Amino acid sequence: MTIGAALSPQNRIDSTVRLAREAHEAGLHSAWFGQTFGYDSPSLAAIVGREVPGLQVGTAAVPVFGRHPLLVSSQAQTAQAATGGRYHLGLALGTKQLTEAAFGIPYERPIGRLREFLTALRPLLETGSADFHGELLNATTPLSARVPGAEPPVPLLVAAMGPQSLRVSGELADGILPLLAGPRALAEHIVPAVTAAAEAAGRPSPRIVAFVPGVVTADVEAVRETATESLAFYEQFPSYQRVIELSGGTRAVDLAVIGDEETVAAEVRRYREAGATEVVFTATDLGGEADRRRTWKLLGELATA
Repeated sequence: MTIGAALSPQNRIDSTVRLAREAHEAGLHSAWFGQTFGYDSPSLAAIVGREVPGLQVGTAAVPVFGRHPLLVSSQAQTAQAATGGRYHLGLALGTKQLTEAAFGIPYERPIGRLREFLTALRPLLETGSADFHGELLNATTPLSARVPGAEPPVPLLVAAMGPQSLRVSGELADGILPLLAGPRALAEHIVPAVTAAAEAAGRPSPRIVAFVPGVVTADVEAVRETATESLAFYEQFPSYQRVIELSGGTRAVDLAVIGDEETVAAEVRRYREAGATEVVFTATDLGGEADRRRTWKLLGELATA
């Protein structure tokens, strides 16, 4: 199992690079960057990966609405070439509320769009060419879309947790990026569904990159209170409501791993036993800098054990 951390680029790029370097020095294998409406996450991953040799970098995750496979392919291949093959592309459906408010486009047929997006994107990443004509999008290459040095082909992951998106991801992607999906949801629902879809499509076993909010701290109650407020954002979306319930929780904070080193290490083992091939800790800064460093120290030790 590999272990990484999600970095929140709220400060200048140089500060993010310093954090990534610290994570690498602590022994973490990977750094991941979300995509909102600020920094372009593939570009940021490319910069960080270039500045921190040996660190795997990824985006988790770029929404398919408001983007086109040709442009995403260019971004991803450029990041792969810049990092010497250490970039991982994560895609997401996004949400109806944010998509329609931000882009002014209807959030229609999301599963169909995801399927067509992946179908068009895969050959672009592998060969630099595409000739796809679907119901929702077209992607053709009158000129080569190949980026020299983008080797091996960029791994393609999806932030999938629902039955339909898991089926599409198993068939067309290399793995998934579930967030707020606890060991119970992974073992009983998510891992079996995506693995069965991959097997039916003749594809290798998918990567299961579990994103887990977590902090090693002595002040459990204070950090949990902060996490309750910070993670409440996800509770407004049906997809997260569902996976939280399947995990045995009622609120997003119920999926946060907060406690001492023994507590957090035990939870990492539970994720591994539930089928996670990789664990990425998010929100490690909720308890402040000292707790973040303490958390990364433990994760680095677990990563090298």
